Amino acid sequence: MRPLVADDPEDIGGHRLLARLGAGGMGVVYLARSAGGTLVALKVIRAEHAADPAFRARFRREVTAVRALTGRWLVPVVAADPEARKPWLATEFVPGPALAEAVDGHGALPVATVRTLGLRLAEALSAVHAAGLVHRDVKPGNVLLGLDGPRLIDFGIAHAAGATALTAPDAVVGTPGFLSPEQARARAEEVGPPSDVFSLGCVLAYAASARRPFGTGHAAAVLFRTVHEEPDLTDVPAGLRSLIGACLAKDPARRPTATRLGAALRDPRTSPARDVPGARDEDWLPPAVLRLVAERSARALDIPTPRRSERAPDTPAPRPSARALDAPTPQRPAGEDTVTGPAAPGPADARPPTRRRILLMGSAAASVVAVGGGTAAYLTAGRGAGGGSGGLPVRTLGFQADLTGDGKADGVAQERGARLAVAHHNARAGIAFRLALDTYDDRGDAARARQAAERFTHAGVSAVLGPGTATAALAAGPRYQAADTAMVLISVSDPRLDASGLRTLCATRGPERQLALPLIRYLNAVRPVDRTAVIDDRAAGQAGADLTDALTLAPPHDGTTSVHSVAAGSDDFRPAVRAALAARAQAVVFSGTSPQRAAACARALADAGFTGPRLGTWHIMRPALLQQAGPAAQGWLFGTPFTDPGSVSPAFGSAHRAAYGTAPGRWAPEAYDAVGLVARALESLGGSADGAPGAVAQRLFSLTYQGLAKTLRFDDTHALALQPDAVYFLYQVEDDSFRFLGRYDRVS
Repeated sequence: MRPLVADDPEDIGGHRLLARLGAGGMGVVYLARSAGGTLVALKVIRAEHAADPAFRARFRREVTAVRALTGRWLVPVVAADPEARKPWLATEFVPGPALAEAVDGHGALPVATVRTLGLRLAEALSAVHAAGLVHRDVKPGNVLLGLDGPRLIDFGIAHAAGATALTAPDAVVGTPGFLSPEQARARAEEVGPPSDVFSLGCVLAYAASARRPFGTGHAAAVLFRTVHEEPDLTDVPAGLRSLIGACLAKDPARRPTATRLGAALRDPRTSPARDVPGARDEDWLPPAVLRLVAERSARALDIPTPRRSERAPDTPAPRPSARALDAPTPQRPAGEDTVTGPAAPGPADARPPTRRRILLMGSAAASVVAVGGGTAAYLTAGRGAGGGSGGLPVRTLGFQADLTGDGKADGVAQERGARLAVAHHNARAGIAFRLALDTYDDRGDAARARQAAERFTHAGVSAVLGPGTATAALAAGPRYQAADTAMVLISVSDPRLDASGLRTLCATRGPERQLALPLIRYLNAVRPVDRTAVIDDRAAGQAGADLTDALTLAPPHDGTTSVHSVAAGSDDFRPAVRAALAARAQAVVFSGTSPQRAAACARALADAGFTGPRLGTWHIMRPALLQQAGPAAQGWLFGTPFTDPGSVSPAFGSAHRAAYGTAPGRWAPEAYDAVGLVARALESLGGSADGAPGAVAQRLFSLTYQGLAKTLRFDDTHALALQPDAVYFLYQVEDDSFRFLGRYDRVS
């Protein structure tokens, strides 16, 4: 919401203007008050469009059609003047965030909420289709979340079903990523009610997973995927996947009608709003979104009627809002969605309010509903580099990782940790800027990593988190350096990167080459031994060689280290184990990175009766080791560069479980800290965009940031400082699970 500018009129059609809600290529949307005191969202068309007879005819026709619509989940037009010099229309208003803001700010919605959302929107579309109309632009920015249910807004491009569009031939009408294949092919004669159902399917997939089913990026690429590729519903909960998939059928005839879709979504076991006896309307929203509703309610009611002298000087129009008029949603780099996660809990005095407290906080809003009788919130400012909630600028961070390949578990864990950090920052009071997270699934592939780097640097993101593999980092690094963009590595360490001379590379994890430190310290101070044996798994490559060399050059307890190699092509570890025991080893360290090969080594040691300390690194700390080694894995100890995600903070764990229904995975706290480090750099620059991203890349290395996992501080060579706080940790197998022992220098 922005102040009126000098050129804005004081009133339009008897409505007193209060503030600007958004501006786009078609016109301006104002918050206004009618003569009777009702708040409305008032859209004014620009004069250059109004001068086009075809456009004015279309506007007149659509106002007539939309004013005839009725339905609880639709926002009615309460006044309009298609014949004015600048045509305008006003819709009823009640505060509430758009679905886009709720998902981008707080992550995927619970299944029950998505069911209720889909049910109500299906009912809204049923009313639209029964009137012979097609909405044509069902998207998250056109869905508002109120206390009692969602509202479908913005019929600015609605057309009578079967009518010929008054737009140019072959024009695509709608928002890429949320339109149907027939819309993507610009076949206006084929666009009917099934197109709205397809768009609703896209919206529900986005709400349930925080991802667009046909990805993001250049509009042409998104349209191509919409027409020719199957939707990506990987992260959509199983209970919704088949129903949403049916909505996304390429053939319009195979999609359910809006009425049938609503019937399928009406599940009294999971749909809270008005489908369960005794359920309250407000029960349909999660607490974080309820808090947004209350915030919007209070803000809208506090707006005084501006005096001319209070208006801001006339300035260039603000960046178009995603919900203002029919402006297209800003495009994002190809790969995945722009998402921000659920807010992490703050201190006790900032705890999320209960539903009753939310209602009390929003009681004034209830009076607006009583007066106005409807909902239409164009309340949140546009997204992008120059706009944000409450007029704050938005600083976008890129995130790239393997989200669908072999490294999916770690990639998704990091993405979720980053989302929580972004939301936590945005929930803080007194911030100078908001954060947004733009994600790209590079699948650990060099070519896709370079594509991500091109997209992110072209977009001018403040910094990039990731990639999550050495291959991707080596491929993307030169492009980020050329653009002076920080590449903040969360889980990657590789000697080739150390030797690359990439000055904008910022690694926030302990170097792989020093991973022997926690193992050596354990064998020095916790289980002192004089004779250590290394089972040197040649299949591990450089990582295994570095560990072997470190243990050889610095034998634990100033003793001796013997090395017993196993060829990369062999899976028989028994000869090496026999040789180690013949050397009277008191402890055995496995240098490999394969959990399957580690399991074979563990079984060989168990069969030989060895019960002394058995150690390895984080690479083998996978379920496959426990499954294949069985009892032989009991007692194994591991050095890791990541902490225990469940032990860093009860609030962090609770927020993660609330958002994703599961405990945080490995590297999630480290990703959370990486976002915090970049945010601290931006704050130290005053939140200004003037020096970003180059200034951010330089500032990172001068900071000391106390994170959840560890303290981040860098030495003169831009390497992570290992002291005063250690950056390595120890785990041990206990009862078929990996138990966290603690920071390696504190384990006794």
